[in-house]
Amino acid sequence: MSLFESILLGIIQGIFMFFPVSSTSHLVLTQHWLIQRGSSLPSPESAEMIFFDLVVHVGTLISIAVVFRKSLSRLIRRIFQDGQTLFSHWHKPTPTPLEPQGLSITPHSLLFPTPQREQDLLYLRLAILGMFSVLVTGLIGFPLRSVFKEIFARPLAVAITLSITGILLWYTDRKLRQPRGLRQLTPKVAGVIGIGQGLALIPGLSRSGMTISFALFTGLKRQWAAEYSFFIAFPTILGATLLQTLDVFKADSWGEIGWLPLTVGFVVSAGVGIVALQLVLKLLYKARFRYFSYYLWVLAGIVAWGSFRGVF
Repeated sequence: MSLFESILLGIIQGIFMFFPVSSTSHLVLTQHWLIQRGSSLPSPESAEMIFFDLVVHVGTLISIAVVFRKSLSRLIRRIFQDGQTLFSHWHKPTPTPLEPQGLSITPHSLLFPTPQREQDLLYLRLAILGMFSVLVTGLIGFPLRSVFKEIFARPLAVAITLSITGILLWYTDRKLRQPRGLRQLTPKVAGVIGIGQGLALIPGLSRSGMTISFALFTGLKRQWAAEYSFFIAFPTILGATLLQTLDVFKADSWGEIGWLPLTVGFVVSAGVGIVALQLVLKLLYKARFRYFSYYLWVLAGIVAWGSFRGVF
């Protein structure tokens, strides 16, 4: 892989990681296009090329950390505080109620709070539900890895999944009233979002688009749908990168790409992603996702045409 190719792919990842139009599909299509024009890139479905895709995905996690630095620092601090509170409460010889009504914290009340208990250990509950979403994603994605990997080699299949993403985004703009806040997040809602993220492992189905759409379908407010989506991106992408690293290690194919292109792609995707994320949040909060739908449908048509004509 040349430095030009790593910079180009890093820019594409940085832009489309947060635009809900599937960064993976754009990476795959660009790789097909480069190979068609004589590039020596490994095939998009190869272990080393998927590993590069995940490395630039990790780069965009830096973008999330920068843009949401205040929210993330508050979340981490409050998770530890809630954990200490719960630990001290459960390990008292005679646990005392945390509320005047005489109610004590139990596993059920932690995950299924009543309206009177929605403030109790809120941040710890969000962390647990986030891990549950990631678990659901893994239960869907891990058994179907080989099926998903096949789509990397089929641009026509990517065109179909791009069209599906466009339909979902168009529909989310019609969800005007979103009554559910973070305090009303339940295991059922977290599971639905995890399913959306698991399906987004398919190239052409945007991870941010799927998780935000599924969150909005459950009634979660737009701001919290976005923040929860990007919150669960951290363990999901890091876990997927670890698994793919093991695949590359087993295949002994580290030299196919090289460390310099990997590093350059990582840095470029992180820098470009900061700007892209700030822009997409403004569009999400204003319910303007349908603009991305039009783009996806046009792109799907181009990809389908290019697939039949041998461009991809």
